[in-house]
Amino acid sequence: MIIEPNPTVPTMAVGNPHVSTTLPGSGTSWGAIFAGAVAAAALSLILFALGTGVGLAAVSPWHGQGLEAGTIGGAAIAWLMFTQLAASGVGGYLAGRLRTRWHSLNVHESYFRDTAHGFVAWGIATLAVVVIVSMAVGGAVRTGVETGAQVVGGAAQGAVAAAGMAAGDGDGARGDPVAYATDALFRPEGEPLAGRDEGRARAEAARIFAVALANGQLGDDDRRYLGRQVAAMTGLAPEQAAQRVSQRFDDATKAIETAKQRAAEAADAARRATMKASLWSFAALLLGAFVASLAATWGGRRRDDLD
Repeated sequence: MIIEPNPTVPTMAVGNPHVSTTLPGSGTSWGAIFAGAVAAAALSLILFALGTGVGLAAVSPWHGQGLEAGTIGGAAIAWLMFTQLAASGVGGYLAGRLRTRWHSLNVHESYFRDTAHGFVAWGIATLAVVVIVSMAVGGAVRTGVETGAQVVGGAAQGAVAAAGMAAGDGDGARGDPVAYATDALFRPEGEPLAGRDEGRARAEAARIFAVALANGQLGDDDRRYLGRQVAAMTGLAPEQAAQRVSQRFDDATKAIETAKQRAAEAADAARRATMKASLWSFAALLLGAFVASLAATWGGRRRDDLD
């Protein structure tokens, strides 16, 4: 009896080692890929939690205690590299070791498929970790960003409050041009009115200073008016009162400029830290992709040798 060749099985050309006799079907073992991805993602989260705990234990809010920022940053980078190396290596090896047997497949094609399995497993694990971590810390990150923006945006107002410019009447009109114009409308000429309430005088002075600081200069009329108020309420000579007004305005201006400078320095430091974190994260992910692909070829080779 003559057995006809199965048309679904390609016939291998004689003497050609690059022609495969593998049964038709997909060359991707998705079960092995997902198994490696799950293992890599789980190990990444475990190592991430361990690194976070050790890092928080090494940080102290008290002066002179805990590690320095540079040391902590270097340790975080090293731990990130190790996490990618270990998790990607385990996930890639499992993706290669657990894939199905490719019968009569040449070595080059087998290496390519194993590399692809490791790379895809690494990609799935990375996306899963990103989603899980984003869901876990997304609220904290958003809160931190919003708080930082409020701190930077309100640096000038904070400097004014720190310099002692808060009004005492609680009307919330500090820095309001309308309140300033209303004060100027009813401003007495000559000497201050006898028995004027000190709290309201302080509130008016705070509004005058707030508008002047926003404009960058204190007008001559405002300077003379504040000098008369200070002289009447403190007993200073008019010249000394005017000098005190100018000195306190200069101090407030310097405080605001210092606050702005510190805010700019903090923003620049955050920019540099973000840049470094992004570059090191890119390097760590690149290392993880390479290790996962290489480990998959080791696992696949071991799987074929034991079959």
